[in-house]
Amino acid sequence: MSVELLVNVSPRETRIAVVENGVLQEVFVERANRRGRVGNIYKGRVCRVLPGMQAAFVDIGLDRAAFLHASDVTETSPTGRAPNATRPAGNGADGVPRDDGGPRSLQPDIGELLQQGQEIVAQVLKDPIGGKGARLTTHLSIPSRYLVYMPGGSTIGVSQRIEDPEERNRLRCAMQRLTGRGDGDFEFREARETNHPEPEDGYIVRTAAESVGEHTLGNDMDFLHRLWNSVREGMAEAPPCSLVYEDLPLTVRTLRELSGTDIERARVDSRMALRSILDFTEQFVPELSARIEHYSGERPIFDLYGVEDEIRKALGRKVALKSGGHLVIDQTEAMTTIDVNTGAYVGHRNLEETIFKTNLEATSAIARHLRLRNLGGIIIIDFIDMEDPEHRRQVLRSLQKGLERDPTKTHISEVSALGLVQMTRKRTRESLEHQLCEPCPTCDGRGSIKTPDTVCYEIFREIVREAREYDAAKMLVIASPEVVETLIDEESAAFGELESFIKRPITLQVEALYAREQFDVVLM
Repeated sequence: MSVELLVNVSPRETRIAVVENGVLQEVFVERANRRGRVGNIYKGRVCRVLPGMQAAFVDIGLDRAAFLHASDVTETSPTGRAPNATRPAGNGADGVPRDDGGPRSLQPDIGELLQQGQEIVAQVLKDPIGGKGARLTTHLSIPSRYLVYMPGGSTIGVSQRIEDPEERNRLRCAMQRLTGRGDGDFEFREARETNHPEPEDGYIVRTAAESVGEHTLGNDMDFLHRLWNSVREGMAEAPPCSLVYEDLPLTVRTLRELSGTDIERARVDSRMALRSILDFTEQFVPELSARIEHYSGERPIFDLYGVEDEIRKALGRKVALKSGGHLVIDQTEAMTTIDVNTGAYVGHRNLEETIFKTNLEATSAIARHLRLRNLGGIIIIDFIDMEDPEHRRQVLRSLQKGLERDPTKTHISEVSALGLVQMTRKRTRESLEHQLCEPCPTCDGRGSIKTPDTVCYEIFREIVREAREYDAAKMLVIASPEVVETLIDEESAAFGELESFIKRPITLQVEALYAREQFDVVLM
């Protein structure tokens, strides 16, 4: 499968589209005033310890305090180095499981690990999402093209996406020799240790390292060690609540993350961004340099490939299927729900076959839109009910296959007793909708507004309330055009009865700038 990257750069915003076989699969957006912070390392100060939640809030200099759970805390020194014994199990980069310490039941109480006012060095795991602050960890990790370096770790892991057992074993043995933990050339190891301050640190071999030679891995290791030395110096000098290490810009970071895929071409519409990308690729990914080109066409690059239209569709609730069926996708605070409907598709043979084909087609659309919209957390999929158990199994297998190319970790459960498929997708940044949109000011994010009749009855109740409380000669109602029209037409009889009831005249005034639910009752 060929992958093409389209990079659109404007003065305050950078957007990258990932196109696979001509179909948009993923969109990354980064704005100057809202840069992603995942991977950044901060020197923070504990501002509040919450024993009841086994967590603490840490001031790292952002608008909201960041959240740090006890399971993500180690006993840190001024350099941020942590003993291996307290490091809990978890997942590293590329979804590689790591178990650098004892079971979670041995995790010390948060009050034993942190105190209010304490300075700590921590890394951002998740960007601030909605009203929540960033999620932190003190288990630091720094990625490069082939490796992830974990200061204070103790294991050597290999990405689960490298499936060949022989290749996994080769890479593990190569890393053991490079770190001096296995058999190998003693002189070679001794030369490397000059740039290797802690021989027992942890590493994860990334997917891009498949078929890469030992010497190349060693060069990547040296680069990480030099980078870590500069980060440690920054830790010692940085004041509290400040940035110590910032991850690469979006354009370069995306190339680093996707360098293990079959990138056929990358087209960039900014010469300045092109130069920074080429500087990176020539140093770290030289084989990609020839595939990066400048786009100088008059038509915007996203328009040329239809990306703008796809982004617009991805912000809607309804997703049309080729057969005539459709999906309805709703994001809520707790979860995302996806409903599958046959729509206009009536099939050719029987109802069960129609349902099966619609569900099967929906799986590929669901897998694509999870990536495109960057939906994370709990996801509930309501497929159309299927009687045949084999059909249910095939639909689940099709969904799993569609998610195989998703770089974000997912987990799918079996079909529940209610016929629902429950799954989770790791969430590290805002969804596309939350990045590009905000709650509607008219409905306040509810997704619906009151009818004109409902607003009229609210006005009636407010008039009675004001008439009983205040003594006024007459009243003025200011409302939106459609509400005033309803009062004059459909509700004219009720309006006359109200005037007789309160024994005061009521004047109506149209305010074109008022939303439907907005009105004022003025005493005169």
